[in-house]
Amino acid sequence: MKIEKIVLIYFSPTGGTQKVVRTLGKCWESKPQEIDLTDSKTEYGRYHVSGDTFCIIGVPSFGGRVPAPALERIAKIRADKSPALIVTAYGNRDYDDTLLELKECAGKAGFCVTAAVSAVTEHSITRQYGTGRPDKNDRRQLAEFGKTVRERILKSEDLTEVRVKGSSPYRKYSGVPLKPKAGRGCTQCGLCARKCPVSAIPVDNCRKTDRKTCISCMRCVQVCPQKVRTVNGVLLKIAGRKLRKVCRIRKQNELYQ
Repeated sequence: MKIEKIVLIYFSPTGGTQKVVRTLGKCWESKPQEIDLTDSKTEYGRYHVSGDTFCIIGVPSFGGRVPAPALERIAKIRADKSPALIVTAYGNRDYDDTLLELKECAGKAGFCVTAAVSAVTEHSITRQYGTGRPDKNDRRQLAEFGKTVRERILKSEDLTEVRVKGSSPYRKYSGVPLKPKAGRGCTQCGLCARKCPVSAIPVDNCRKTDRKTCISCMRCVQVCPQKVRTVNGVLLKIAGRKLRKVCRIRKQNELYQ
């Protein structure tokens, strides 16, 4: 199969998914185009992907599901049976139904999902889990995954859809109670409001957060120049204890094809 262009499509509030997707895409000779799904102001319906374009579509796993804003934005992109590698990044717990949900969403948008990868990254909330990942060994393995998929795509004439882990109905997920808020050192610079993927922070009052809109992605915590956006410390410790048992063993990256 002849591939003319590479496109990386990702929803990556804290950067982990972006790292994984870029690592997987490095094996292609041409420089990839990138579509950042965290930009709430972009009109994603303007993107049309041709059949000779290979796409890598990456999302984090939130409670074993695809974040709702990512689903909505991927669904607006139009593809002409474009071959795609789907990716989920998760914080060393589990990704449950994320890949299946992402595959079905991408398929409805017109992509032919021919391979999939699950990759461990640092947990965006309880950061003691998956710390430093993807590490050197992860990056080496992900690069090999990318090369394997690339070789198969280029040698294939007819692509088949990949089977992935997951079940339907999908795992129930209604969010988490950990909603970031600004502390006393907030300078009202507005960066958190501009970078929020769901516009949950008012530009004219950055100390407030719309708790119903907030998806607890922790992007505002990461980008705050003053490091004063935080979540409730007691709730954070409780969450860490709840995850201790399922996160104590190092999970491995996986390739489906």
